Amino acid sequence: MIIFTHMNKAFYKLIEESTAHRLNREFIRDYVFQNPDKLQFLMQIGLNENDKIHFKACWILELIFELKLELILPFLDDFIAKIPFYKNDSAIRPISKICLFLSKSKTIKLTEIQETKIIETCLDWLIQDEKVAAKAYSMRALHNFGKKHQWINEELKMILSQDYPNHSAAYKAAAKDILRKLK
Repeated sequence: MIIFTHMNKAFYKLIEESTAHRLNREFIRDYVFQNPDKLQFLMQIGLNENDKIHFKACWILELIFELKLELILPFLDDFIAKIPFYKNDSAIRPISKICLFLSKSKTIKLTEIQETKIIETCLDWLIQDEKVAAKAYSMRALHNFGKKHQWINEELKMILSQDYPNHSAAYKAAAKDILRKLK
C-alpha cells in the first residue's frame, strides 16, 4: 500500500517524468541518497508491476544498489518474492542486474531459499523470450551461483550451447565469455 503524502506526490512525479538517460536517473539516485526515507517509497513503486511507472523506479533502484547494495536488505524478501512476476522488459533488465549484484555480493548472505528463487528466475529469463541484456545479466548471475552450486554450471553449459546459434551478436559474446569460464 503506497501512502501518498504531499512530498511523495512530488517524488512520484519526479520519477514519472524521468527518462532513461543516465544523468537523469543518477540525479534521482542521488536525491534518494540525500533523502533515505524515499527509498521505501521507491521500492514500493518498483515492486508494484501494476504501477505504470514501476519500470522507471527499477531503473533508479539499479543505480542505487550498484553503489550501495546493502540498502536492499530491509526489502530483500519482498524483492525476491516479486522477481518472477515481472513482465515489462524495461523492468526485467534492471531487476536482472540487481540479481547479478546479489549473486556476487561478499557482504549480503542470501538464504538457500532466496538463492533458489533468484536462480530459478534467472534460468527462466535465460530460456524465455527476454531481451539480450536480461539474458546476459542472468547468465552472469547463474555463473556466480554455479561456484557454490555445481549443477548450475552443467545446466548453463547446456542452455548456452543450445541457444547460441539462434541469438544476436551481443548474446553470443556474453554466452561465449561464460562458456569459456565454464571449461
